[in-house]
Amino acid sequence: MAQMDNSFERYLKETLDIYVQPKKWNEAEMLPFFLRNLYAFFEVPILGTYCLAMVAKDETEQTPVTIRKHILQVQKKWNHEVIYVRQKVTAYNRKRLIEQKVPFVIPGNQMYLPFLGIDLREHFKKIRTTGLPWSPSTQVVVLYALLHDGEPRFTPKNLAKRLGYTSMTMTRALDELEGAGLGQFSMEGRERVLRFDRNRKKLWGDALERLRSPVKKRLWVKHSLNKPLGTKVGLSALAYYSALAEPANPVFALEGKKWRGIKADKDLRVLDIPEPYACELEIWSYPPDLFAKSGVVDRFSLYLSMQANDDERVESALEEMMEQVAW
Repeated sequence: MAQMDNSFERYLKETLDIYVQPKKWNEAEMLPFFLRNLYAFFEVPILGTYCLAMVAKDETEQTPVTIRKHILQVQKKWNHEVIYVRQKVTAYNRKRLIEQKVPFVIPGNQMYLPFLGIDLREHFKKIRTTGLPWSPSTQVVVLYALLHDGEPRFTPKNLAKRLGYTSMTMTRALDELEGAGLGQFSMEGRERVLRFDRNRKKLWGDALERLRSPVKKRLWVKHSLNKPLGTKVGLSALAYYSALAEPANPVFALEGKKWRGIKADKDLRVLDIPEPYACELEIWSYPPDLFAKSGVVDRFSLYLSMQANDDERVESALEEMMEQVAW
């Protein structure tokens, strides 16, 4: 790749009104072969800042954690900013790139250059990003679709039966999804029917900007009950799905209604600070056991509950977990 695709130059001109002339970085020969095999490298000064464009060659999209590691390796030879450039990146990975603080440019779509204070997106992306998060019941519908890909059609009545909500609540959930432009809606007889694209990875990426953490509150609890306090979540669940070690204090979750029903139990004590043999309890906006298996919360809910964690070990474990999803 002797020259960079001019879509990069054109995008900078259209968005920032600057003209750049990328120049091949000759010192790329000093990098490990696998990096030279994955990327082409170009020097690109942007608004007075020396930058190196790391342009993806491979059709296979690397994970954001891996990209960040590649950038750190490149910076051993380049002492300035490195920008990841790729023609297409999923919405899911765009969000993760920002969380990983990875500067990137997707020509014609999005530019994230935090060292210059720049975060530009397509107009319709901005609208979706600034939209309010969905209600917990709407989020549950999306999670159900992600976890039950064999289900061809959804109606308020059958969703209410499967998820434990009223038909009216499920009707409002479908209203929210239709308002966000997610899914295909039709009337079959007198029934309103929702269908999702069979590409569940795309559904997850499209929905992610409107999904939120189900955690409403975290408590430290000590109890003498002869059973787990709730569904495994947090670091306890992440240890189940990844190579992360089990936490010293287990982490469980209960829906708010269930917690209100047991918090006065004489065998249970809420603590001000953690103690040995205590557990961390998360209070959720929807039942954490709804899609749990073997007492462990589902991957999607776990990701949403932990995505704001800035511990690098946790971020890597979350990436590992999501890579295992059989899309």
